[in-house]
Amino acid sequence: MKRAKNILLVLALGTTMGYAGNVLATVNGKKVTTEDAERFIKASNPQQSFTTLKESDKKIVTDRLVERVLFIEAAAKSGVEKEPEFQKALAIAKDELMINQWMKNQYDATVVSDGEAKEFYEKNKEQFKKPAQVKARHILIKEDEAAAKKIIEVLKPLHGEKLKEKFIELAKSKSEGPTASKGGDLGYFGEGQMVAPFNKAVFALETGKITEAPVKTQFGYHIIYLEDKKEASAVPYEQAKVQIVQSLKQAQFRKMLEKSAKELKNKAEIVIESAQK
Repeated sequence: MKRAKNILLVLALGTTMGYAGNVLATVNGKKVTTEDAERFIKASNPQQSFTTLKESDKKIVTDRLVERVLFIEAAAKSGVEKEPEFQKALAIAKDELMINQWMKNQYDATVVSDGEAKEFYEKNKEQFKKPAQVKARHILIKEDEAAAKKIIEVLKPLHGEKLKEKFIELAKSKSEGPTASKGGDLGYFGEGQMVAPFNKAVFALETGKITEAPVKTQFGYHIIYLEDKKEASAVPYEQAKVQIVQSLKQAQFRKMLEKSAKELKNKAEIVIESAQK
């Protein structure tokens, strides 16, 4: 695991040891658990998890956590808690923890009703739409436009499944693009995901048709076959609900903070000192 051997500083970011979890080690009576390990990992890499690490990396993390317990004990014995600098840092940390917990309590207490969420959904349906998508295949000829035109002439007389089968066959044998082995299959994609000339051509096609002329892009000349098209459609309320509730909750929370700040300022005795002296 990268960085694991040189992250003693990250030890200082860990929270109180011994939270619930499977015990990894016991150091002078103090338990080091899997939850401690998860917190330790998240401090340096939020996307990583202790449970998915290799056994050798789990051992490294456990060793670092054991060292942390021993460093805490050594620091306590040295009397560092009595030093003015420590006391000042402790007071600052306490203030930060206190306001963070207060903020969390206020946010958790903010409630968005199902009725409010539904009302927002109905008034803003245009925001909750699945964009149109197409499923296409292409044959890419990098430099020879004439060769691309010849392929189109071969495909033009064909229709339906015969066109699709021949297109796949020619994509596998003639295409110079990375999708050749898959019969030119590009899968589903939305408008704007492809380069402009390709995007314009494919979204103008009818399902089951090919472009009647090669489409030139910076990659070369494309012959495009439109296999399927999904029109833009509304996202059902139940699918949008979580996003709506979160958005409304955040908005209510911001308003609450603004109101609280105003009320507290009105009640407080505040003297603003001049920045220039």
